[in-house]
Amino acid sequence: MSAIAERVEFAPPAHRARRGTRPTLLVAEFRGTGDIAILIPFLRSALARYDVTLLAVPNAGNLLRRFAPEVELIPCIAPWALFSGGRDLPRWPWRTLGRVLRELRSRRYAAAVSIWPVASDHVFLRLARPGQLLGYGRPGLGWLLDRDLANGGHTHRPAAWRKLAAELRLPEVPAAQARLQPPVSPRRLVLHSGASQPLRVWPLDRYAEVLRRLRERGWDPVILCDRPQLAEWRRLGEAGARVVAGMDEMVDTIAGAAVFLGNDSGPGHIAALCGVPTFTIFGPQVPELFAPGHPQAGWIEGRACPHKPCFDHCRYPEPFCLTGIDVESGWAALDRWLRRFAD
Repeated sequence: MSAIAERVEFAPPAHRARRGTRPTLLVAEFRGTGDIAILIPFLRSALARYDVTLLAVPNAGNLLRRFAPEVELIPCIAPWALFSGGRDLPRWPWRTLGRVLRELRSRRYAAAVSIWPVASDHVFLRLARPGQLLGYGRPGLGWLLDRDLANGGHTHRPAAWRKLAAELRLPEVPAAQARLQPPVSPRRLVLHSGASQPLRVWPLDRYAEVLRRLRERGWDPVILCDRPQLAEWRRLGEAGARVVAGMDEMVDTIAGAAVFLGNDSGPGHIAALCGVPTFTIFGPQVPELFAPGHPQAGWIEGRACPHKPCFDHCRYPEPFCLTGIDVESGWAALDRWLRRFAD
Protein backbone atom coordinates (compact mmCIF):
# COMPACT_ATOMS: atom_id res chain seq x y z
CA MET A 1 0.00 0.00 0.00
CA SER A 2 1.23 3.46 -0.84
CA ALA A 3 1.99 5.53 2.23
CA ILE A 4 -0.40 8.15 0.82
CA ALA A 5 -3.27 5.71 1.23
CA GLU A 6 -2.50 5.32 4.92
CA ARG A 7 -3.79 8.88 5.53
CA VAL A 8 -1.62 9.55 8.54
CA GLU A 9 -3.18 12.48 10.36
CA PHE A 10 -1.02 15.15 11.89
CA ALA A 11 -1.39 15.90 15.58
CA PRO A 12 1.19 18.44 16.73
CA PRO A 13 3.35 17.11 19.56
CA ALA A 14 3.39 18.99 22.83
CA HIS A 15 6.09 21.62 22.98
CA ARG A 16 8.98 20.55 25.15
CA ALA A 17 10.45 22.89 27.70
CA ARG A 18 13.21 24.96 26.15
CA ARG A 19 16.65 24.57 27.72
CA GLY A 20 17.45 28.19 28.46
CA THR A 21 18.47 30.01 25.29
CA ARG A 22 19.46 26.98 23.22
CA PRO A 23 18.70 27.43 19.51
CA THR A 24 16.37 25.05 17.72
CA LEU A 25 17.30 22.81 14.78
CA LEU A 26 14.92 21.16 12.33
CA VAL A 27 16.27 18.00 10.69
CA ALA A 28 14.37 16.53 7.73
CA GLU A 29 14.64 12.89 6.66
CA PHE A 30 11.60 11.80 4.67
CA ARG A 31 12.89 8.39 3.56
CA GLY A 32 13.03 4.98 5.21
CA THR A 33 14.26 3.27 8.35
CA GLY A 34 17.79 2.83 7.03
CA ASP A 35 18.07 6.56 6.38
CA ILE A 36 16.96 7.26 9.95
CA ALA A 37 19.62 4.85 11.24
CA ILE A 38 22.27 6.69 9.20
CA LEU A 39 21.05 9.98 10.69
CA ILE A 40 21.09 8.98 14.39
CA PRO A 41 24.78 9.82 15.05
CA PHE A 42 24.23 13.32 13.64
CA LEU A 43 21.18 13.81 15.87
CA ARG A 44 23.18 12.81 18.94
CA SER A 45 25.86 15.33 18.04
CA ALA A 46 23.32 18.09 17.36
CA LEU A 47 21.79 17.65 20.82
CA ALA A 48 24.98 19.06 22.32
CA ARG A 49 24.11 22.49 20.94
CA TYR A 50 20.47 22.51 19.82
CA ASP A 51 16.99 21.50 20.81
CA VAL A 52 16.39 19.12 17.91
CA THR A 53 13.20 18.27 16.03
CA LEU A 54 13.13 15.51 13.44
CA LEU A 55 10.66 15.78 10.57
CA ALA A 56 10.28 12.22 9.34
CA VAL A 57 7.99 9.28 8.68
CA PRO A 58 6.01 8.17 11.76
CA ASN A 59 7.92 4.91 12.29
CA ALA A 60 11.12 6.90 12.84
CA GLY A 61 9.95 7.06 16.46
CA ASN A 62 10.87 3.40 16.90
CA LEU A 63 14.56 4.18 16.45
CA LEU A 64 14.47 7.53 18.20
CA ARG A 65 13.10 6.02 21.39
CA ARG A 66 16.02 3.58 21.43
CA PHE A 67 18.92 5.75 20.27
CA ALA A 68 18.02 9.45 20.61
CA PRO A 69 15.03 9.87 22.95
CA GLU A 70 15.71 13.58 23.51
CA VAL A 71 14.87 14.33 19.88
CA GLU A 72 11.29 15.43 19.23
CA LEU A 73 9.56 13.80 16.26
CA ILE A 74 7.08 15.61 14.06
CA PRO A 75 5.62 12.89 11.84
CA CYS A 76 5.30 13.74 8.17
CA ILE A 77 4.87 11.58 5.10
CA ALA A 78 6.27 13.54 2.18
CA PRO A 79 4.46 12.21 -0.90
CA TRP A 80 7.21 13.34 -3.28
CA ALA A 81 9.64 11.07 -1.44
CA LEU A 82 7.59 7.88 -1.89
CA PHE A 83 8.47 4.96 -4.12
CA SER A 84 4.85 4.73 -5.31
CA GLY A 85 2.21 7.39 -5.78
CA GLY A 86 4.63 10.26 -5.38
CA ARG A 87 3.51 12.00 -8.58
CA ASP A 88 -0.21 11.59 -7.98
CA LEU A 89 -0.77 15.18 -6.85
CA PRO A 90 -4.58 14.92 -6.37
CA ARG A 91 -4.01 12.26 -3.71
CA TRP A 92 -1.43 14.23 -1.75
CA PRO A 93 -2.57 15.04 1.82
CA TRP A 94 -2.54 18.78 1.23
CA ARG A 95 -4.40 19.69 4.43
CA THR A 96 -2.05 17.61 6.54
CA LEU A 97 1.00 19.14 4.87
CA GLY A 98 -0.46 22.58 5.58
CA ARG A 99 -0.91 21.74 9.27
CA VAL A 100 2.68 20.51 9.46
CA LEU A 101 3.96 23.74 7.91
CA ARG A 102 1.96 25.90 10.28
CA GLU A 103 3.37 23.98 13.23
CA LEU A 104 6.91 24.29 11.93
CA ARG A 105 6.56 28.03 11.38
CA SER A 106 5.36 28.46 14.96
CA ARG A 107 8.63 26.91 16.21
CA ARG A 108 10.85 29.57 14.56
CA TYR A 109 13.78 27.21 13.96
CA ALA A 110 17.23 28.74 13.90
CA ALA A 111 18.23 26.35 11.13
CA ALA A 112 16.93 23.45 9.05
CA VAL A 113 19.03 20.76 7.40
CA SER A 114 18.67 17.90 4.94
CA ILE A 115 21.20 15.82 2.99
CA TRP A 116 19.03 14.86 0.00
CA PRO A 117 19.67 16.86 -3.20
CA VAL A 118 15.93 17.02 -3.84
CA ALA A 119 14.36 20.38 -4.69
CA SER A 120 10.96 19.31 -3.28
CA ASP A 121 12.55 18.78 0.14
CA HIS A 122 14.19 22.19 -0.02
CA VAL A 123 11.02 24.02 -1.12
CA PHE A 124 9.04 22.44 1.72
CA LEU A 125 11.68 23.33 4.29
CA ARG A 126 11.95 26.86 2.90
CA LEU A 127 8.18 27.23 3.45
CA ALA A 128 8.78 26.35 7.12
CA ARG A 129 10.74 29.64 7.36
CA PRO A 130 13.85 28.56 9.30
CA GLY A 131 16.54 31.12 10.05
CA GLN A 132 18.80 29.36 7.55
CA LEU A 133 18.57 26.28 5.35
CA LEU A 134 21.60 24.04 4.81
CA GLY A 135 21.91 21.02 2.56
CA TYR A 136 23.04 19.65 -0.77
CA GLY A 137 21.55 21.33 -3.82
CA ARG A 138 20.90 19.90 -7.25
CA PRO A 139 22.90 21.49 -10.06
CA GLY A 140 21.31 24.83 -10.86
CA LEU A 141 19.02 24.74 -7.80
CA GLY A 142 21.49 25.46 -5.02
CA TRP A 143 19.90 28.91 -4.66
CA LEU A 144 17.08 27.25 -2.69
CA LEU A 145 19.58 26.83 0.16
CA ASP A 146 21.34 29.44 2.27
CA ARG A 147 24.37 27.18 2.33
CA ASP A 148 24.85 24.60 -0.41
CA LEU A 149 27.41 21.95 0.58
CA ALA A 150 27.28 20.03 -2.70
CA ASN A 151 30.53 19.76 -4.60
CA GLY A 152 29.45 17.51 -7.47
CA GLY A 153 29.46 13.73 -7.71
CA HIS A 154 28.20 11.24 -5.17
CA THR A 155 28.23 11.95 -1.44
CA HIS A 156 28.23 8.99 0.92
CA ARG A 157 25.19 9.43 3.17
CA PRO A 158 27.01 9.13 6.55
CA ALA A 159 29.75 11.44 5.28
CA ALA A 160 27.13 13.97 4.19
CA TRP A 161 25.77 14.20 7.75
CA ARG A 162 29.30 14.52 9.12
CA LYS A 163 29.96 17.42 6.75
CA LEU A 164 26.76 19.13 7.87
CA ALA A 165 27.79 18.67 11.51
CA ALA A 166 31.11 20.36 10.80
CA GLU A 167 29.31 23.22 9.02
CA LEU A 168 27.13 23.73 12.11
CA ARG A 169 30.20 23.47 14.39
CA LEU A 170 28.79 20.48 16.23
CA PRO A 171 30.88 17.91 18.09
CA GLU A 172 32.51 15.58 15.58
CA VAL A 173 30.21 12.78 14.43
CA PRO A 174 32.14 9.51 14.78
CA ALA A 175 32.63 7.49 11.61
CA ALA A 176 32.15 4.27 13.61
CA GLN A 177 29.63 3.50 16.33
CA ALA A 178 30.56 1.60 19.47
CA ARG A 179 29.03 -1.85 19.83
CA LEU A 180 25.64 -1.73 21.46
CA GLN A 181 26.39 -5.07 23.14
CA PRO A 182 28.95 -7.86 22.86
CA PRO A 183 28.17 -10.52 20.23
CA VAL A 184 26.34 -13.62 21.44
CA SER A 185 29.24 -15.64 20.02
CA PRO A 186 32.19 -14.86 17.73
CA ARG A 187 30.56 -17.00 15.00
CA ARG A 188 27.06 -15.55 15.13
CA LEU A 189 25.99 -14.17 11.75
CA VAL A 190 22.64 -12.46 11.30
CA LEU A 191 21.16 -12.43 7.80
CA HIS A 192 18.23 -10.20 6.91
CA SER A 193 16.98 -11.25 3.48
CA GLY A 194 14.37 -8.52 2.96
CA ALA A 195 14.24 -5.00 1.59
CA SER A 196 11.61 -2.33 1.16
CA GLN A 197 11.97 -2.61 -2.61
CA PRO A 198 11.95 -5.98 -4.44
CA LEU A 199 14.61 -4.68 -6.83
CA ARG A 200 17.11 -4.91 -3.97
CA VAL A 201 16.38 -8.50 -2.87
CA TRP A 202 18.96 -11.10 -3.87
CA PRO A 203 17.19 -14.41 -4.67
CA LEU A 204 16.52 -16.51 -1.57
CA ASP A 205 17.71 -19.75 -3.13
CA ARG A 206 21.14 -18.16 -3.55
CA TYR A 207 21.11 -17.03 0.07
CA ALA A 208 20.19 -20.61 1.03
CA GLU A 209 23.30 -21.97 -0.68
CA VAL A 210 25.45 -19.32 0.99
CA LEU A 211 23.97 -20.32 4.37
CA ARG A 212 24.89 -23.97 3.71
CA ARG A 213 28.51 -22.97 3.06
CA LEU A 214 28.57 -20.71 6.10
CA ARG A 215 27.52 -23.58 8.34
CA GLU A 216 30.23 -25.75 6.83
CA ARG A 217 32.73 -23.07 7.88
CA GLY A 218 31.44 -23.08 11.46
CA TRP A 219 29.25 -19.97 11.34
CA ASP A 220 26.03 -19.85 13.32
CA PRO A 221 23.50 -18.00 11.12
CA VAL A 222 20.26 -16.43 12.31
CA ILE A 223 17.76 -15.65 9.53
CA LEU A 224 15.46 -12.63 9.69
CA CYS A 225 13.14 -11.91 6.78
CA ASP A 226 10.16 -9.96 5.52
CA ARG A 227 6.80 -11.65 6.05
CA PRO A 228 6.20 -12.47 2.34
CA GLN A 229 9.51 -14.37 2.33
CA LEU A 230 8.67 -16.70 5.19
CA ALA A 231 6.95 -19.43 3.14
CA GLU A 232 9.84 -19.52 0.66
CA TRP A 233 12.34 -19.92 3.48
CA ARG A 234 10.26 -22.81 4.84
CA ARG A 235 10.26 -24.41 1.38
CA LEU A 236 14.06 -24.05 1.28
CA GLY A 237 14.31 -25.93 4.59
CA GLU A 238 15.09 -22.97 6.85
CA ALA A 239 12.49 -23.55 9.57
CA GLY A 240 14.26 -21.13 11.91
CA ALA A 241 13.73 -18.09 9.67
CA ARG A 242 11.54 -15.52 11.37
CA VAL A 243 9.92 -12.13 11.05
CA VAL A 244 10.73 -9.79 13.94
CA ALA A 245 7.82 -8.47 15.98
CA GLY A 246 9.13 -4.90 16.18
CA MET A 247 12.13 -2.61 16.11
CA ASP A 248 13.39 -3.59 19.56
CA GLU A 249 13.60 -7.24 18.52
CA MET A 250 15.29 -6.24 15.28
CA VAL A 251 17.91 -4.16 17.10
CA ASP A 252 18.54 -6.72 19.84
CA THR A 253 18.95 -9.58 17.36
CA ILE A 254 21.28 -7.67 15.05
CA ALA A 255 23.28 -6.20 17.94
CA GLY A 256 24.04 -9.72 19.17
CA ALA A 257 25.72 -10.66 15.89
CA ALA A 258 29.43 -10.84 15.25
CA VAL A 259 28.71 -9.84 11.63
CA PHE A 260 25.69 -8.95 9.52
CA LEU A 261 24.77 -10.01 5.97
CA GLY A 262 21.98 -8.55 3.86
CA ASN A 263 20.69 -6.57 0.93
CA ASP A 264 21.07 -2.83 0.38
CA SER A 265 18.35 -2.02 2.90
CA GLY A 266 17.56 -0.62 6.32
CA PRO A 267 18.71 -3.56 8.50
CA GLY A 268 22.29 -3.14 7.27
CA HIS A 269 22.33 0.47 8.44
CA ILE A 270 20.80 -0.58 11.76
CA ALA A 271 23.66 -3.07 12.09
CA ALA A 272 26.22 -0.29 11.53
CA LEU A 273 24.40 1.84 14.11
CA CYS A 274 24.77 -1.06 16.56
CA GLY A 275 28.51 -1.27 15.80
CA VAL A 276 28.22 -4.56 13.89
CA PRO A 277 30.35 -5.07 10.73
CA THR A 278 28.18 -5.45 7.63
CA PHE A 279 28.38 -7.18 4.26
CA THR A 280 25.93 -5.88 1.65
CA ILE A 281 24.81 -7.35 -1.68
CA PHE A 282 24.21 -4.31 -3.87
CA GLY A 283 22.06 -4.12 -6.98
CA PRO A 284 20.63 -0.86 -8.37
CA GLN A 285 22.46 1.42 -5.93
CA VAL A 286 26.16 2.13 -5.50
CA PRO A 287 28.30 1.54 -2.40
CA GLU A 288 29.90 5.00 -2.54
CA LEU A 289 26.46 6.41 -1.79
CA PHE A 290 24.77 3.78 0.36
CA ALA A 291 27.31 1.47 1.98
CA PRO A 292 26.62 1.16 5.73
CA GLY A 293 28.80 3.47 7.81
CA HIS A 294 31.00 0.89 9.53
CA PRO A 295 34.79 0.98 8.98
CA GLN A 296 34.80 -2.79 8.38
CA ALA A 297 31.85 -2.75 5.99
CA GLY A 298 32.19 -5.02 2.97
CA TRP A 299 30.07 -5.53 -0.12
CA ILE A 300 29.75 -6.92 -3.58
CA GLU A 301 28.63 -4.36 -6.11
CA GLY A 302 25.92 -5.14 -8.65
CA ARG A 303 26.77 -5.67 -12.30
CA ALA A 304 27.46 -2.62 -14.42
CA CYS A 305 24.47 -0.71 -15.77
CA PRO A 306 24.48 2.66 -17.55
CA HIS A 307 21.53 3.86 -15.40
CA LYS A 308 23.05 3.27 -11.95
CA PRO A 309 22.27 4.55 -9.46
CA CYS A 310 18.67 4.31 -10.66
CA PHE A 311 17.05 4.81 -7.24
CA ASP A 312 14.88 1.72 -7.72
CA HIS A 313 13.30 2.73 -11.03
CA CYS A 314 14.63 -0.14 -13.15
CA ARG A 315 14.23 0.19 -16.92
CA TYR A 316 14.50 -3.54 -17.55
CA PRO A 317 12.23 -6.55 -16.91
CA GLU A 318 14.42 -7.46 -13.92
CA PRO A 319 17.32 -5.82 -12.09
CA PHE A 320 20.11 -7.57 -13.97
CA CYS A 321 22.64 -5.64 -11.90
CA LEU A 322 21.49 -7.70 -8.90
CA THR A 323 20.37 -11.00 -10.46
CA GLY A 324 23.66 -11.06 -12.37
CA ILE A 325 25.47 -11.78 -9.09
CA ASP A 326 25.56 -15.58 -8.99
CA VAL A 327 26.20 -17.75 -5.94
CA GLU A 328 29.88 -18.25 -6.71
CA SER A 329 30.57 -14.53 -7.08
CA GLY A 330 28.59 -13.65 -3.98
CA TRP A 331 30.18 -16.38 -1.90
CA ALA A 332 33.73 -15.56 -3.02
CA ALA A 333 33.35 -11.91 -1.99
CA LEU A 334 31.68 -12.78 1.31
CA ASP A 335 34.22 -15.47 2.14
CA ARG A 336 37.14 -13.08 1.58
CA TRP A 337 35.49 -10.52 3.83
CA LEU A 338 34.71 -13.04 6.60
CA ARG A 339 38.32 -14.20 6.81
CA ARG A 340 39.24 -10.99 8.64
CA PHE A 341 36.91 -12.08 11.45
CA ALA A 342 38.31 -15.61 11.76
CA ASP A 343 39.11 -16.74 15.30
